[in-house]
Amino acid sequence: MGSIAIHCVQSWNVEEIADLYRAGGWWKEEYNPAELPRLIRGSFIFAVAVDGKSGRAVGMGRVLSDGVSDGYIQDLVVLPQFRKLGIGAQLVAALVEKCRESGVVWIALIAEPGTEQFYTPFGFHRMEGSVPLLLLGDL
Repeated sequence: MGSIAIHCVQSWNVEEIADLYRAGGWWKEEYNPAELPRLIRGSFIFAVAVDGKSGRAVGMGRVLSDGVSDGYIQDLVVLPQFRKLGIGAQLVAALVEKCRESGVVWIALIAEPGTEQFYTPFGFHRMEGSVPLLLLGDL
């Protein structure tokens, strides 16, 4: 493992990004990796953590936003062999900093159960009175 650098990008190797989605448990094999460049470009911020030794993406995270008001961090993941090294924290810090630099100061995310304490040093806290909802099925 080399040093880790965080890069905000408009494109990246699609197989590396698909591997990161797999590591997060969010990839279904019927998904088309050819759609990933559009996903990256469509993100307000797309950050990759790059291993300096291999040059490969070992982590990622992104922000969805209109660039004016609210921002939503999602898809934060680090490859298992690179976890517990502070890479996730570097990604969150970079995403929050880029949002603030752009004037987006209302930043939210949905944390996996049991991971809330990871986000508290950045100022995130439970939104009392709010419930995340997910649309299921056809309308």
